[in-house]
Order: sequence, then C-alpha cells, then structure tokens
Amino acid sequence: MTTKYTEDHEWISVDGDIATVGITPHAQDALGDVVFVDLPEVGKTFAQKEVAGVVESVKAAADVYMPISGEVVEVNEALRADPSLANSDPLNAGWFFKVKLSEPSQVDALLDETAYAAFAA
Repeated sequence: MTTKYTEDHEWISVDGDIATVGITPHAQDALGDVVFVDLPEVGKTFAQKEVAGVVESVKAAADVYMPISGEVVEVNEALRADPSLANSDPLNAGWFFKVKLSEPSQVDALLDETAYAAFAA
C-alpha cells in the first residue's frame, strides 16, 4: 500500500486500483473540531483536483479535493454519522471516501511523506 499527500492536505492510500482518501492531521488541526462532512455520491466520477466534498468545523469550512481522477466506490458512513472521527483518527477511521483510479499514473506526482512534511511545516 502506498500513501501520498496533496498540497491541499488530503492523503491517499492506494491498494491496487482502489484508493482511500481523507484529510491529513495537519488539515484537521488547522480546522479544529469537525462538525459536518459532505461526502460525494457513490458512482460519481471526478477529475483530479475537482471538489469532491466539504468538511465543516467550528472555525471554518473547507473543500475536499479529489487527489486523483476516478469513480467514488464507497463513502465512510461512520464519518457522516460521527464527523469527529476526522479529528480523532484522520488517517484510519476518519477516511472520507474510496475511489477506483482511472489514471493510476497521477499518484506518482503526489507528495511522499517527507515532501509533505516539509511542505506543511
């Protein structure tokens, strides 16, 4: 499994042709307590960098961008029911949606953990 990051503070974990997407600990830290998430519809196709959802906190609302092109195959209903999972466990239980990759080579252009840490610092 490969995990990459975007400059918009999303993470993507790729396993075969399916990728799980969420927001980074840095993003949830900046947002504060998450109170609502708007997740994309299963079956909807997005181009890379298109807005795929929204996360709202007590401080602000932020768009969630699609890190790679693909079709949404699953959304995290547990997150919809309990948005605070984005704060308490952003890299695991707080994932947002899963995508079937349409252009797997796009993953190569995303940031690795070291590059993202330097970017977010």
